[in-house]
Amino acid sequence: QVQLVESGGGLVQAGGSLRLSCAASGSGFSINPMAWYRQVPGKQRELVASITGGVTSYADSVKGRFTISRDNAKNTVYLEMNSLKPEDTAVYYCYAPYGSGYWGQGTQVTVSS
Repeated sequence: QVQLVESGGGLVQAGGSLRLSCAASGSGFSINPMAWYRQVPGKQRELVASITGGVTSYADSVKGRFTISRDNAKNTVYLEMNSLKPEDTAVYYCYAPYGSGYWGQGTQVTVSS
């Protein structure tokens, strides 16, 4: 059984920064690959960033502002978000593409203008 717990969301002004964390646990589970998604009410969940080995990938809307990384020793994946915009407001989810896939509970990010 894999468990993913996100943290680090909150309210920030436009131009500010937040760092999201996703702590993973589970027997034999490795945080590679992993991804971050986000969702706003009424819209589909959107892939924001992913990391596989040393390769990272980003949605065009966040390129140059967001950075995904991981700490294998802590079994934790991070999403560093800079130059935040009101349109980044969403619930952010951590995702592990193993078996049927595992999702965290989500963390709310609100960016005020």
